[in-house]
Amino acid sequence: MPLTESVYCSVTVQPDSLYLVYSVVSGILDENFIEEGDNVSKNQQIIQIINSTPKLNAETAKFNLILAKENFSGKAAVLNGLKTQINAAHLKYENDSVNYFRQKKLWEQHIGSKSEYDTKKLNYELSYNNLITLRNNYDRTKNELEAALKQSENNYQNALIINKDFTVKSKIKGKVYALYKEPGEIVTSLEPLAAIGSATNFIIEMLVDEVDIVSLEVGQEALIYLDAYQEHVFKGHVSKIYPKKDERNQTFTLEAVFEEAPEILYPGLSGEANIIIAKKDSVLVIPKDFLTADNYVKTDDGFVPVVTGLKNMEFVQIISGITKETLIYKPE
Repeated sequence: MPLTESVYCSVTVQPDSLYLVYSVVSGILDENFIEEGDNVSKNQQIIQIINSTPKLNAETAKFNLILAKENFSGKAAVLNGLKTQINAAHLKYENDSVNYFRQKKLWEQHIGSKSEYDTKKLNYELSYNNLITLRNNYDRTKNELEAALKQSENNYQNALIINKDFTVKSKIKGKVYALYKEPGEIVTSLEPLAAIGSATNFIIEMLVDEVDIVSLEVGQEALIYLDAYQEHVFKGHVSKIYPKKDERNQTFTLEAVFEEAPEILYPGLSGEANIIIAKKDSVLVIPKDFLTADNYVKTDDGFVPVVTGLKNMEFVQIISGITKETLIYKPE
């Protein structure tokens, strides 16, 4: 008879790309822009959260940015005052320089007093040092103001981004399958706000016992039986095998896709499936309960060993040890 060997698994239908929507900020849910069952597009606004603190922080950051810009480039900017001081110091330096070198030339000709020469030299050196000090102070202050301006710009942009976080958007084009919060409820980053997934594409989540996982591979055919469609058998194939075992129930998770899906599907529809791992058209089989645990069959000549092949819930293939003419008995 033909014999098919398969692996049994439980199944649950889920939308493709299904994900839980979370907020990155805390606050009060102000409004749900969508309802359960609505289709949404990517980046569409779906939920609005309110919190006065980020708004106030954004306003403060804006005021600090305006002040930093005024300090750096406004009419009353600190640098303008330093430029005025530098210009005055430069004029004094030029004047003291002229007086010093004139007096130096006279002194070299033994004209004038030593104290007058020393005074003009000291004034020249002090003017030069003061000019250098003001220029260094200008460069240092300019760098500090530029850094303060950049920091204020960053703070303001960060505050605007945080404000945007209070408007939650959809990451995909799909359908809203659940809303978990109502307007007025407290929102945290630890609780989901909604569930969104594909509106048209569904996947089949399968749980397989660990003793069967080594027989499975991507591409194998699956026969799917859904409780909602009891009279139908749907064909699919394994599309993904998750490598990590669930330690709680000692199962592995697989995904499969329909070859031809039912017209109407809902998230959470359950059922069972058989994943085909081998199939032969014509083999010698016996009922499984005629085979002992150590692969012996009871015959007129006593118990004889047999070599087995494929097996399902009812039958097991006999490769060698007996023939189709052998009379066998059900062991006690």
